[in-house]
Amino acid sequence: MTTSMTIRMDPEIKKEAQELFRSLGLDMTTAINLFLRQSLMHRGLPFAVRQPRPRHHITAIGGMTRAELDAELQKGVDSMKAGKVYTADEVDAELRREFGI
Repeated sequence: MTTSMTIRMDPEIKKEAQELFRSLGLDMTTAINLFLRQSLMHRGLPFAVRQPRPRHHITAIGGMTRAELDAELQKGVDSMKAGKVYTADEVDAELRREFGI
């Protein structure tokens, strides 16, 4: 015995998923059934759910050339001269927002 399920999705995602599953020899119904069975076996999602990496990345000072480090330090000096100063709390909040740290 089977039952029907109706879902709403973005048409482009549906099209791309159908093409992917077809290339794997599956139809959409079989792919969804595989996902549901794997979810039950894992007692949760069968894959890690993560946020995408931030657009920016943090470069450790040790990974910079002398010229890159000098340029970054100069940006800081220029920023201070222009009156752009921030409290430690503001810096922490921006790091959390920008980089998730």
